[in-house]
Amino acid sequence: MPKQPATRATLNLALQGGGAHGAFTWGVLDALLADGRCDFEGVSGTSAGAMNAICLAQGLMDDGPAGARAALSRFWTAVAGSSPFDQGGDGSAMSPAMKMMLQWTDHLSPEQLNPFDLNPLRDIIAEQIDFAALRQHNPIQTFIAATHANSGKLRIFRNAELSIDTLLASACLPTIHRSIVIDGEPYWDGGYSANPAVYPLFYECAGNDILLVLLTPLHYTETPESAQDIRSRLRELAFNSTFLREMRMFTHVREQIENTPRSRWLPRWLQTSRFEKRISAIRMHAITADALLQTLPPESKLAVNLPFFERLRDSGREHAVAWLEAHHGAIGKRSTLDLAGLFY
Repeated sequence: MPKQPATRATLNLALQGGGAHGAFTWGVLDALLADGRCDFEGVSGTSAGAMNAICLAQGLMDDGPAGARAALSRFWTAVAGSSPFDQGGDGSAMSPAMKMMLQWTDHLSPEQLNPFDLNPLRDIIAEQIDFAALRQHNPIQTFIAATHANSGKLRIFRNAELSIDTLLASACLPTIHRSIVIDGEPYWDGGYSANPAVYPLFYECAGNDILLVLLTPLHYTETPESAQDIRSRLRELAFNSTFLREMRMFTHVREQIENTPRSRWLPRWLQTSRFEKRISAIRMHAITADALLQTLPPESKLAVNLPFFERLRDSGREHAVAWLEAHHGAIGKRSTLDLAGLFY
């Protein structure tokens, strides 16, 4: 009996930032691409999520899923090889030299720490990403988030605006890197205003299924007690607050639509607006790394080490394979994420 063709599904991706932890997302994307049953219409990314998004787009443009897998591997391998510091232990801890440099950021500006504005990430991106081609031929709608430094407003860069600077702006930690100036305006890491921005996938993509790949735990098992751990938790909460607010608003609006009284004499479709129909049709899914990432020290987000990246990648693959096995059949039919339970 001939083998039945695999059922294809279309996903929009929302990729959270998290520094080195973005290698987990590399693994998730690698597994989705290797599985071959999912197509991608849009991808929204912040910081490390933006890096993964642009590698995905570049690779798909070059050589389809195989090209995307290669582009992601090439990027993370190059990042691992760019560190001037030796990484000890299992790779999840910062080197002593990196720790010392971060301590200096409390007292010195990026211009003082790095007067020549050296940035290995800029060189890697310039070598691997063809932004001119992506602006013309990007096969997926790409949304890169950055924060306007002087107002805190979110700026979304779309396909026609993609460049080295838009990508670097999305990952610009202002205590470490100089502000990225675009069109005369300064930008910082997109995580301050959206991590990631989900609404462009809702408003500008036709597909109804959105897969969140989350690198910040939605619930912590322990309360921090030391001063250092408290500061780390505050940073994580700050970077996650806008995302949580957006998801709570989305959940609240859906509940309001579902609970709005309707006339029993008219069909429901005649009593709902285009916006209500759209938001009711959205199906949410998520792959999270809570169990793994809660075991890692906060400083591991700044680790630069290939074995550590590969460890996270392998975990991302395992999570994605398990998610596909459990939920691929739900894509296009129902949400697999309990929005009210998680966000409201």
